[in-house]
Amino acid sequence: MSPARRIVIAPDSFKGSAAAADVAVAVAEGWVRQAPHDSFVLRPMADGGEGTLDAFEKAVPGSRPTPVRVTGPAGSVVQAAWLRLPATDDLPGGTGVVELASTSGIELLGDERRGRDASTLGFGQAIAAALDAGVDRLILGIGSSASTDGGTGVLTALGARFLGDFGASVVPGAAGLDEVASADLASLRPLPRGGVTVLSDVTNPLCGERGAAAVFGPQKGLSGDDIARADAGLARLADALGRTDLADVPGAGAAGGTGLGLLAWGAEIVPGSAEIAALTGLADDIAGADLVVTGEGRFDGQSASGKAPAHVAELARAAGVPVALVAGAVDGDASGFARAVSLTDLAGSSAEAIADPLRWLRDAGAELAG
Repeated sequence: MSPARRIVIAPDSFKGSAAAADVAVAVAEGWVRQAPHDSFVLRPMADGGEGTLDAFEKAVPGSRPTPVRVTGPAGSVVQAAWLRLPATDDLPGGTGVVELASTSGIELLGDERRGRDASTLGFGQAIAAALDAGVDRLILGIGSSASTDGGTGVLTALGARFLGDFGASVVPGAAGLDEVASADLASLRPLPRGGVTVLSDVTNPLCGERGAAAVFGPQKGLSGDDIARADAGLARLADALGRTDLADVPGAGAAGGTGLGLLAWGAEIVPGSAEIAALTGLADDIAGADLVVTGEGRFDGQSASGKAPAHVAELARAAGVPVALVAGAVDGDASGFARAVSLTDLAGSSAEAIADPLRWLRDAGAELAG
């Protein structure tokens, strides 16, 4: 009998079909069919989008979810949560982790897209709830945004006001950027004493051909002239905030320009997957492993640019541990992995793989263990 192995399973979510935690469990369940004596460390990953709270909760003992009711991206009530990490000597109030995806995210809209009026207000309300609870530091994941509001919703929930030419508050969303003439930040809440770290998987500037409206607007429902209007509105917002210097900072265009709003508040933007790995001690888990398995819904040419599987693979290679890939589809160069398994290949089609991803993830785990 082969000696038992220690396997670290650290996938990202398979967007729209399976959460990262469920992916990790399914791969392990399939693995034990072939190798029942192996042991596992399940470390679901994220890059700042959906699954960020799960990644911290699974990796940090003593984490505590706190329910919160917020205004969703379409204006209806959303039941969400933020996560409180344990107190430390330096941060006796603990750290609050808040996820845009679960408060103002595009998945909350289903098939609907609200390009002009979707807002990040709910995200800001959840941040305010964490501050009200006394946290000393904030970690904010800003992936999977539904809106292009430049972070005006977030900052409004934190006490700012955005005004038109005649002193009235502007409407929510990208539509409000058409009217914004000034920003009143007198009542904006201060940052917690431990600061605010923003997790993002993109480095886009605020405006231009690589900016928030041009690159991400179409997937949020902006089209034609709306894209140009939103781009001009984001530039107008930076001017109203008196922070045109932030427009070209990498990540200012993340989450429909929410990066700009949070930078103006005083936050720091960092690569999401790398920061989550560092904060949760993934490298230590990998150091004692015989194999690492990572994955995502689609592995393609963009996967090497800040995505969670690329960073997991980098940590594994640095530790001299082989790394395998499981993906819904493999459309990029996977030669850097010891093995790569595609759910589409196992199922016979992408439609079959998407219809029952956990079944095929179990089969993928069994194939990797064999």
